[in-house]
Amino acid sequence: MKKFYITTPLYYVNGKPHLGHSYTTIAADVLARFYRSKKKEVFLLTGTDEHGSKIEEAAEQNDTTPDLWADEIVKDFKALWKRLDISYDDFIRTTEDRHIEMVQEVFSKLLKQGDIYKGKYSGWYCVACESFCTDSQVVNGKCPDCSKPVSQLEEESYFFKLTKYQAQLLEYFEKNPGFLQPSWRSSEMVNFVKLGLRDLSVSRTQVKWGIPVPGDESHTIYVWFDALINYISAARDRDIWPCDIHFVGKEIFKFHTVIWPAMLMAFGLPLPEKVFAHGWWTVNGDKMSKSKNNFIDPHAFIDKYGSDAYRYFVLRQIPFGQDGDFSEASFADRYNSDLANNLGNLVSRSFSMLNKYSLNDIAPHADVETKLGKLQAELPEKFEKSMEKIEFHSCISLLWEIIDESNRTIDSEKPWALYKTDKQKLAKVMANILAGVVAVSEYIGCFMPQTSEKIKKIIKEKKVTEPLFPRII
Repeated sequence: MKKFYITTPLYYVNGKPHLGHSYTTIAADVLARFYRSKKKEVFLLTGTDEHGSKIEEAAEQNDTTPDLWADEIVKDFKALWKRLDISYDDFIRTTEDRHIEMVQEVFSKLLKQGDIYKGKYSGWYCVACESFCTDSQVVNGKCPDCSKPVSQLEEESYFFKLTKYQAQLLEYFEKNPGFLQPSWRSSEMVNFVKLGLRDLSVSRTQVKWGIPVPGDESHTIYVWFDALINYISAARDRDIWPCDIHFVGKEIFKFHTVIWPAMLMAFGLPLPEKVFAHGWWTVNGDKMSKSKNNFIDPHAFIDKYGSDAYRYFVLRQIPFGQDGDFSEASFADRYNSDLANNLGNLVSRSFSMLNKYSLNDIAPHADVETKLGKLQAELPEKFEKSMEKIEFHSCISLLWEIIDESNRTIDSEKPWALYKTDKQKLAKVMANILAGVVAVSEYIGCFMPQTSEKIKKIIKEKKVTEPLFPRII
């Protein structure tokens, strides 16, 4: 049986990993963990994109070579993924032999069958994005994507016949409405293709740090054509293709839903089932940029709040797919209110009362006659549906409904009073609350794996030795 294949983009190694990289990767990990919990075979791929002029520049600025520079940045990515408990099955680098061989194989096949041809490019070029722009795209001499100056360039180039696949792409979009996700982004790509595609330049003569074009080493293969192929480089000799879901940022949605599918059509492979584009983060209301030096370093927040709190915040703060803002003030508010006051307090007070009232031997039991019990009964189906729709925010909300209702139940039922007046009802109330804690411990694992294990240990040992989330002032 084919494994459920999930990918992140390949992250460009021109700098250390930041909030944006971690956001996509945590999302992919959450989905992988969920399906593994359902006993599904999963394959999660991540990795790094290591070719192109920007890597040459970064290496030069740091007095090293591109390969050594990439090696160091890869260490940073792997160290962060370890701290964030990212359960990837493979980490691929575009400088690996397995990938280089696959890229040259694809290029050669497409060249032989006429889907790649040699020509000349003349027009606008953005060095920062390593991409060409049309006259209509350039705004005041600047790139439409990064807003940096573009320059006129004329050079020999190999081109991929993207125009050949325009009708086929539109037909695929129509017949596979789940391919472009979230659905409200689909019209943008459909309209982009309908307006007319241009053949894509897929080689460079001025970029030396790249994979050589087979048989013509004066050219290196365009970094995007190179990088996209990683998904099948990793899949070779594994029963995992086609990919079930590519997670990407919205800025690279076009590459993954237009160029990549056309490449696969040309190469003769089935297309991915779904490409999901999430939104962008601003920081304290400003766009993240090197000039403002406002990139969020995940390590700083993990050091202060813990990795689970970081994982929780990035998927709780905004619905996945939309844009949102990151600030330490909002992070601290979420930490103290949601994690310390709500979840942490529920676990602490529940087991404190179970011990105090000698109820450690009661079995968890959801009372469906109560709102809390109904929420627990509805959780499995609702959680799975939300997860399948990549609605992480909704999944977390379902858990917090149980957490909040459990705390409300404690406040309204007053176990300390029932201990004096009705021990039978006390046992029923506490069994219901305990069932809620058990359910949360199971379902929260894909979002907060360490917290899940801590709660399960508390349930097993029937005692809380320290707060799950100490309040931070």
